[in-house]
Amino acid sequence: MKLSSSRQKTHLIIEIIGWLSVALIILAYAMVSFDVFASQTSTYQILNFIGAIGIIFHSVAKKDYQPAALNIIWALIALIALAQLL
Repeated sequence: MKLSSSRQKTHLIIEIIGWLSVALIILAYAMVSFDVFASQTSTYQILNFIGAIGIIFHSVAKKDYQPAALNIIWALIALIALAQLL
């Protein structure tokens, strides 16, 4: 079954959001692991929060709920940590 042009664009946007979100979380982890910045910084928590929200969006759009559940918790942890930093 071939997708319509608008559905293909929507699918592509969802995939891009998913991959960019993965990249944000990996970037955050790498930056902390290589001592570029500490885990107790707003930058680290914001990268994790935005990455988790993007993965939640992608997972729900794909009806793949295990990554969504994991990233809801991940986003909440990042949000709480960010609130404590402010």
